[in-house]
Amino acid sequence: MSELLLAIDAGTGSCRAVLFDPEGNQVAMGRREWAHREQPGVPGSQVFDTDRNWELVCACVRDALAAQGVTADAVRAVSTTSMREGMVLYDARGREVWACPNVDSRAGDEATELVRSGLAQEIYGLAGDWVAITAPARFLWIAKHEPDTFAAIAHVGMLGDWILTRLCGEYATDPSLGSSSGMFDLVERSWSERVIELVGLEPEVFPRVHEPGTVVGGVTGTAAATTGLRPGTPCAIGGADTQLGLLGIGVVDAGRCTVVGGSFWQHTGVLDEPRIDPEARLRTLCHAVPGTWMIEGIGFYSGLTMRWFRDAFCAADVAQAASEGRDVYSLLEAEAAGVPPGANGVLGIFSNLMEAKRWVHASPAFLQFDISSPERSGKKECFRAIEEAAAYVSRGHLAIVEEVAAVAVDGVVFTGGAANGLLWSQILADVLGVPVRVPAVRESTALGAAVCAGVGAGLYDSLTDVARLVRFERTHEPEPAAARAYDELYTQWRRVYDRMLELSEDGVVRPLWRAAGT
Repeated sequence: MSELLLAIDAGTGSCRAVLFDPEGNQVAMGRREWAHREQPGVPGSQVFDTDRNWELVCACVRDALAAQGVTADAVRAVSTTSMREGMVLYDARGREVWACPNVDSRAGDEATELVRSGLAQEIYGLAGDWVAITAPARFLWIAKHEPDTFAAIAHVGMLGDWILTRLCGEYATDPSLGSSSGMFDLVERSWSERVIELVGLEPEVFPRVHEPGTVVGGVTGTAAATTGLRPGTPCAIGGADTQLGLLGIGVVDAGRCTVVGGSFWQHTGVLDEPRIDPEARLRTLCHAVPGTWMIEGIGFYSGLTMRWFRDAFCAADVAQAASEGRDVYSLLEAEAAGVPPGANGVLGIFSNLMEAKRWVHASPAFLQFDISSPERSGKKECFRAIEEAAAYVSRGHLAIVEEVAAVAVDGVVFTGGAANGLLWSQILADVLGVPVRVPAVRESTALGAAVCAGVGAGLYDSLTDVARLVRFERTHEPEPAAARAYDELYTQWRRVYDRMLELSEDGVVRPLWRAAGT
């Protein structure tokens, strides 16, 4: 293969290196799962292990390059993407001194103080996101609890930026990933001097902001030795996972809505101005395409819940799938497909609808088993209940997007790993009551990053050239009877969820997750 584009994607639960040809066809992929440990003695903390995780990233790249017919010389350029909010801090020698993934929530007291002082609302008005899991509260926490680390900060980067820094040694970001820090001025699409002042840092520690596709350096000899890439391979700025996921399916125009089904589910609408939810439920970030923004609601752990269920209860299914050469999720979906809407009464309580200013989730649970009928109230019903719960969260978030963005959701594009599920795609269509289109390439975030690499390599004129690469595999139309049933089931789920949330709020049970400062 004479020309390839490499995308490296650091997600919440795994990292991937994906190779594409210039026509947008996926050629090879390497993937590794990872997890983030708690820092001892620091409740709510999660640590991003830069040394170990870089080893996993390198292994992914080497796996992709080892595919038949692939050579490092064929890689024209590389670009990166990652989960949002997670960040890496460096000292003056370029050593990583502190790093966290997106869901680190250690800075509860600092976030609470920002709320009490009114500064949280001011930051939300500028940056479009609440302070719960963004950088302002985290910087204040570091200044208070690790003052030596705070004093040593010479460079700041988001996680996708960190991969690029490891590859080429440069510090840079783009508007989509940079804005996920909560340190941006959305109107200016760059760092906010006001927010930087509030956290006590100097503007010089923040990287230059470039549009996606800008080449900022080449793969160093050191990085080449660990990844297998050719030294000097151009490194192009990428962006945030959701925004590049939208780019990878051609969602670049205002008014279009998407569900990106990964470890978290993102429910988005594209805007032509930085419109912010006046009730501070959802968040607004810069889109990867210049002159556009994105409003978003997040289904917390919607994808990771399915992975938990697989690992906790489905060992026999995993073994069967392996022996038959099948994907375990397709096997489980085949069993759940015979269960009617409502999962024979079983309800899944996992992610809540987003409430940025007070984001709390009920304790995870399955409810309403019929113990007199185990054949109608067991594993397959729980599996379907997980898929239905994620779709209910999608319905609630897209209703808020319609309200704030003043758009009518008459169809959505469903992408990400969850879109591989035929049943999950159909349930989503039935719950939303609108057609759901699934693109041929579900690794749309990686494809979006590959487009950035292609712009950097000169293979594409601009990011919007992606439109010619996008192909759709199937469309799921809502089934009228199921859609009617889900209208009532969604209302029931919302009422039950509110009651279950009260138990968490009262301290009777532990919540799935609670944002810092809530």
